[in-house]
Amino acid sequence: MFLTNRLLRVAAVTLLTIACTKHAPIATRPVSSMHHVIPRPVSVQPATGVFTFTESTKIVVPDGHVDAARIGRYLAALLVTGPRSTPGSADPSSGEVHLRLGARAEAGDEGYELAIAPERVTITAATPAGWFYGVQTLRQLLPASVEYDANVPRSRLTAPAGRIVDRPRFAWRGAMLDVARHFFPVQDVKRYIDLLALYKINRLHLHLSDDQGWRIEIRSWPNLASHGGNTAVGGGPGGFYTQQDYAEIVKYAGDRFITIIPEIDMPGHTNAALSSYAELNCDGMAPPPYTGIRVGFSTLCVDKEVTYRFIDDVVREIAGLSGPYFHIGGDEVQKLTPAQYVTFIERVQGIVQKHGKEMIGWDEVAAASLAPTSIVQHWRPKATAGLAAARRLILSPADKAYLDMKYHEEITLGLNWAGYVDVRTASEWDPERVVPGAARGAVIGVEAPLWSETLVHMRDVEFMAFPRVVAIAEIGWSPTAPAWEDFATRLGAQAPRWVALGINFYRAGEIPWAR
Repeated sequence: MFLTNRLLRVAAVTLLTIACTKHAPIATRPVSSMHHVIPRPVSVQPATGVFTFTESTKIVVPDGHVDAARIGRYLAALLVTGPRSTPGSADPSSGEVHLRLGARAEAGDEGYELAIAPERVTITAATPAGWFYGVQTLRQLLPASVEYDANVPRSRLTAPAGRIVDRPRFAWRGAMLDVARHFFPVQDVKRYIDLLALYKINRLHLHLSDDQGWRIEIRSWPNLASHGGNTAVGGGPGGFYTQQDYAEIVKYAGDRFITIIPEIDMPGHTNAALSSYAELNCDGMAPPPYTGIRVGFSTLCVDKEVTYRFIDDVVREIAGLSGPYFHIGGDEVQKLTPAQYVTFIERVQGIVQKHGKEMIGWDEVAAASLAPTSIVQHWRPKATAGLAAARRLILSPADKAYLDMKYHEEITLGLNWAGYVDVRTASEWDPERVVPGAARGAVIGVEAPLWSETLVHMRDVEFMAFPRVVAIAEIGWSPTAPAWEDFATRLGAQAPRWVALGINFYRAGEIPWAR
C-alpha cells in the first residue's frame, strides 16, 4: 500500500521537514508533463524550470490547523519515510512547499490552485479537501519512482514549474465495491480507497448485503453476520466487518476526503438476511444460504411489522457509524406488486430520515414519492422514463460505468449482460445527456459500480477497475468531456505510476501505454 499507517502516527506540527540522508540520489524517471494530469484540470499554464525536493525541503502549513498538518504529513510520507518535525517560520522562503488558505470564489469547496516555481510550491485552497486534491495533482507531477515504498531516501525529486487552477464539475464522484457476493477484508478496502484518492474520487459506496452474504455486524440482530456472513458466491468462506472494522474504514476514507456510502439492499436481494432470521419470511421458514448469482427471487415480508423493526435497527446501528447517506438498494424486485413496492420504499424512506440520513436508491425507487433530499441512482441504460422528475440523480449507466462488464469477449473476469465496455466506451459519455428532460442541476454526479460475482481477490478488482474507474473519475471532475485522443494519451502516461504502485491493471490495446 503506497500510503501506510506510519503517516498517522506522526504528531501534528506546524512545520514539516523532508528528512533525507546523505546517500547518493536515486535514479528517477523524467518528470511528468503538466498536461498528463488526470482528471484534466480546468486550467494548466506550464512555465520554465522545475522545483527540486531536497533534504532541506520543508512543508509549511497554517499554524494550528489540524487538517493542514495531517495533509502535510500525508505529502511528507509520500516524499520520504519518517518525516521529522522542526520549528520554523511560516513566512515564504525558498525551497518550501506551502499550504495556504484562500482561493478564488469559483473554486468552491474542493477547488485549489497549485503554483510551482523553481523557488517554492504553493497549494492554495479554501478547504482542506482542496489542499488534498492539490497534493494529488502535485503527486502526479513527480516521477513515478516516488510511489515505491522501498525506494528511499527520495532525494532530488523534481516537479515542473507552472500553475494549475482546478475545481470539480460534480460534487459526487463515486465508485462502488460489492463486498457481498465476495467479501474483501479491511486492508483490501483501504487499498482501493488509496487508489481512488489519487484520482480525486470522493465517494466509496459499499454494497454490504445481498442474497449471498451479509457483511456488517448488527448487534441487535447478531445472526446476520454470524450466519448470513458465512457464505459467498461459489461457496467461499464469506466474512464480515465488525462495527469497529467498519468505523476504521470510515475513518481511513475520511482522512482521504472520501465518504463511505453504506448499502443494505432491500426489499429484494435479501436471502442472507432471510436465512438468518425466519421471522423475516412471510411463511416463517428460513431458506438455506445461497451461493449462486441469480437475482429477483428473494424479498422481505413487507406486510409484517417485524420487518420494519428489523430495518429500523439496521439503519440505526449503521447510521451511528457513517456519514450523511444511507443506500437502501431497491432494485430487481420481482416478488412484490407495484403497490407493495412503493409503499415499502416510502416507509423505509421515513426510517432513513428519522435517523438523520439522506436516502439513496437504485432507479426503481423513482416510482415512489421521494423527499427532496432523496437521491435516485440510475443504472439501467434503457430505463430513463420517469427519472426526469427526480430532484437528485447519480449516473451509473451499466453500459458505460459498470466496471464488472467485460472489456471484450475474451476477458475471463466479469459479465456481459449490459454489453462489452472498453476504455473508450467508459470515457465517452456526458452525464448531463443521459436522462432526457432532467432538470438543470439534478445530476449531482457519477459513480462506477463494481459487482463481484466473478471477483475473488483484490487483484481481480484492480484488473476490472483500472483503467476504467479513472475514466469515470475524469468525467466526474473535468469541466467537459475530453477528446478521446487527449484522454488516451494522459491515461497511457499513468502506466509507470501504476506499475510502481503494484496495480494489476488491464493494458487495453487502445491506450498508448508509456514504458
